[in-house]
Amino acid sequence: MPERDVYHDAVKAALLKDGWTITHDPFPLVYGTRRLYADLGAQKLFAAEKAERKIIVEVKSFLGQSEVAGLKEAFGAYEMYRNILAELEPARRIYLAVTLDAYRGIFSEPLGQLMLTRE
Repeated sequence: MPERDVYHDAVKAALLKDGWTITHDPFPLVYGTRRLYADLGAQKLFAAEKAERKIIVEVKSFLGQSEVAGLKEAFGAYEMYRNILAELEPARRIYLAVTLDAYRGIFSEPLGQLMLTRE
C-alpha cells in the first residue's frame, strides 16, 4: 500500500466533521491485474435529496518537490483514478484535496487554473 500523505488524517477528520462516513482508508481500485489505492473513500446521505453520494479523495501536500512536479503527480493520479471509476463505479466522484498553500500557489497560477478548468 502507498505511503500516506502528511495531511491524510486532517482531510479524513474534515470529512468526518462534515458528516461523511469513511468507507475505505485507503480506497482500493482494481483494474485488470493492477491494484491501486486512492487515499480515502467516503459516503454521505443527503436527506433533503433522499440520495447518497459516494466519493474518493486523493490527498496531495505538494511538499518536498517542485510545485510543477507535484501538479503532474497529482493530476496523473487523479486522471487515472477518474478513468477507472468511470468504468467500475461511474456514480462515485473523485476529489483532489490540497493544502491552502498549494491552492493559493500553483493552483492560482495559469498552469494550475488550466488543469482545474480542464479536469
